[in-house]
Amino acid sequence: MPAVTERPSVAFHAFRSMGTEITVVTPPDVSSADVVAIEALFADWDGQLSRFRPESDLARLNAAAGAAHRVGDLLFLATLAAIEAAEATDGLFDPLLGRRMEELGYDRTFNALLPDRVGGRLRTWHPREWRGIAVDRRRQTVTLPAGGGLDLGGIAKGMAVDAALALLVGRGITYAAVNAGGDLAVHGEPPNASTWEIAIEGSVPCQISLRSGALATSSVERRRWHVGGQPRHHLLDPRTGMPATTGLQSASVAAATCQQAEVAAKAVLLLGPATGSDFLLRRNLSGLIVTDDGEALRVGTWQ
Repeated sequence: MPAVTERPSVAFHAFRSMGTEITVVTPPDVSSADVVAIEALFADWDGQLSRFRPESDLARLNAAAGAAHRVGDLLFLATLAAIEAAEATDGLFDPLLGRRMEELGYDRTFNALLPDRVGGRLRTWHPREWRGIAVDRRRQTVTLPAGGGLDLGGIAKGMAVDAALALLVGRGITYAAVNAGGDLAVHGEPPNASTWEIAIEGSVPCQISLRSGALATSSVERRRWHVGGQPRHHLLDPRTGMPATTGLQSASVAAATCQQAEVAAKAVLLLGPATGSDFLLRRNLSGLIVTDDGEALRVGTWQ
């Protein structure tokens, strides 16, 4: 995952939320109130949008699948963003994978998963069920297809990073970086440098210079488990309903926002090397694609 290379004259604040390690880099004189506000922001997003918390707004929506359900502002915003991402990627980003994740064994926080789980019954997979999600802006309700379940993990994390950075900027912080387990966004220039030096971990580690914007990495190397002896990972291909096998280990994408980078990285990983590269070039995005055999392909202006 991306990590900010440490420099003098900066403060690092680390905590866990949304199932991952959060690192916030700020000037050393940042107030404790700013740090508390960032932790509270992530706790709020996690508390409302986690599919593993029965009391969360998202869990209540999933339980009400098949009927119109009024949701809070945050879930409504994230649902609209997820539908927009699905439309923009022709369904490669699919927010309606929650139930399928459960069928494949990912039905609790990853740290609580047993190394090898007993498989459940896989229902017949119907691609593009996300098109059946209905939203009513006036009543602020969401209606999921009967039996469906939202999983907003990736895009929610990217949106939370963007929101956290915007909070710091709004408080007058001159430079900052927010990293949430592979989703990262920066603002301003760090001390004694014109760019942020970002280390990307993985089978082909590298370091890049990021002047502004965001970076996200999707990888099949993390969050892996077994069901009945069969390997599984969390990046499902919505065309098959099964873990993706496209010849790629990972895809890192730079974009204006973390939300955009997260969606693009997942789409590239699902498209494979050639089509994934074309996807980025058509959108004037740059990225680093790592194939299953360890070959690193740089796309666009990625240096």
